[in-house]
Amino acid sequence: MGENRAMSAQRLDFSVIVPTYNRPGQLEACLTALAALRYAVDRFEVIVVDDGSAEPVDTAVALFRNRLNVSVVRQENSGPAAARNRGVEHARGAWLAFTDDDCLPNADWLQSLAHRLEKGANCVVGGRTVNGLTDNLCSAMSQIIVDVVYRYYNARPEQALFFATNNLAMPLELFRRIGGFDEAFTTSEDRDFCDRCLYRGITMLYAPECIVYHRHPLSYRSFCKQHFHYGRGAFQFLRRQHQRRSHHGWMKTGFHLSMHNWLLYPFSQVRPHQWPALAVLLFSWQAVNLAGFIVEAVRNMTPGRTVRRKT
Repeated sequence: MGENRAMSAQRLDFSVIVPTYNRPGQLEACLTALAALRYAVDRFEVIVVDDGSAEPVDTAVALFRNRLNVSVVRQENSGPAAARNRGVEHARGAWLAFTDDDCLPNADWLQSLAHRLEKGANCVVGGRTVNGLTDNLCSAMSQIIVDVVYRYYNARPEQALFFATNNLAMPLELFRRIGGFDEAFTTSEDRDFCDRCLYRGITMLYAPECIVYHRHPLSYRSFCKQHFHYGRGAFQFLRRQHQRRSHHGWMKTGFHLSMHNWLLYPFSQVRPHQWPALAVLLFSWQAVNLAGFIVEAVRNMTPGRTVRRKT
């Protein structure tokens, strides 16, 4: 499983976990960015988790054997939550840092995360994600949606409520104490993880200086598919919240009533000639997200139905 793990006996600062599935080109770009980090290469490791890709990731990873302390863990396709958990099983760093194969961490990403983690020993740190495909309006809109969520739920950075898993860090022992990601989720595992942190009284710190660039190309069809699945995940998440009685209904209501944030803010982020297309994407986001939520609710009322996991 682990490959080329030549290490000193001294413990590492970070284990960077990168799940991947059928995206060798994007993985190579991600590893290129990790190799360019302004952080001592002997103080962190990169664990690539191949979630059952059709073609093994060895060719892409081999390019970085002399530039990174990188290893590969393989599993059958089980979804991103399971992939991240498998990576953590092999981690040797005091801290974990999660990103995705379609993300390019900024050069000072680990430095900035370390600064935050050193100050807060028992906390989860989430950084800022920036759209790296500025010419793709669907990709831009998908990131704007994340920005809208962060603007509302992380308005108080020292008391943040939600982080996406493509820019997330915490002590290894804290991750184990929380119980890792719930592998029953195919999407919204980040929402569930953050909610369990809050339920246990763990501090979540938003650190906007810790930046990764997200380069996930989307067409209109793939944008709708993505947010349909997010709607399905939202139903599963709310069901789990209800089971552990950790839900905060007023917060969700407040988010949807904050029209300046989720309705007007997006238009301030694009040029005026893009407003008609943006309006279509805003409507599509709400419509397909609701459709996914309803479909998942119906599926869960049908005995014997199972959901196929995907990354």
